Amino acid sequence: MATFPSDRAAWRPYGDTEIVEASPQPDVPYYRDDLALVHHLGFGFHADACAPGILRLLEPVRERGGLVVELGCGSGLLTAHLVDAGFRVVATDASDAMLNLARTHAPGTFEIRRLTLPCDPIPPAHAIVGVGHALNYLDKESQVEAALIEIANALLPGGVMAIDLCDLAWGAGRVNQPPKVWRTEDWVLMTEFSVPEPNRYVRLMATFVRQEDGTWRRDDERHDNVLIETAKVPELLAIHGVEATLSAGFGDELLPAGLVAVIGRKTG
Repeated sequence: MATFPSDRAAWRPYGDTEIVEASPQPDVPYYRDDLALVHHLGFGFHADACAPGILRLLEPVRERGGLVVELGCGSGLLTAHLVDAGFRVVATDASDAMLNLARTHAPGTFEIRRLTLPCDPIPPAHAIVGVGHALNYLDKESQVEAALIEIANALLPGGVMAIDLCDLAWGAGRVNQPPKVWRTEDWVLMTEFSVPEPNRYVRLMATFVRQEDGTWRRDDERHDNVLIETAKVPELLAIHGVEATLSAGFGDELLPAGLVAVIGRKTG
């Protein structure tokens, strides 16, 4: 496994190439243009793996023409599966760069719009789905709980929820995880990992994207994820009318250790 050099600032993706720093975007903490593109091009396997199970869970929703709200749609990787299967989808994300990609990747989506939890209301829906542990990007466990309650309240009677969440076990299994480098001819992603607290998982990511003039543009992002004890989630949702179970996957797929599928149904 490749590791970071001691002087990361001096690193060059492919030999002695010129590095141009991306324009600062201090008000966009997660998934700016370059990382959004890299994630779309190189990390669609999670959505592809989860899609068949989620589509089966939502079959009753499709049959009655119900509305599906997707949280953390990213670049539209799961969205495209939902739309192709005939669902009416409102795809949402907090990253404008991701939403721009989704508009291209998932044509035919009923609506694609910005939604930032826990502040923005979720529209009433017959199903609420999401992969990529979007709720773990919130700042505190209390915000994750507030977002779960918002999901429960937004579900219409008989509605289905299917999201994934990072458990405390996600961090416990990644203590001392070595750095990783992913390379293609057009982009490179370098990531360092840390678990500063049992409920906090941090990734420092440097992206290098090849430009038309042969230079490479570099951008750096820090992603802080709050981890929760997912065993408490079904009890919380039950208070708000959702019967939920935890699973290692949405269907036949097996999620990575510490990533939990939360599958529920609105009873009221």
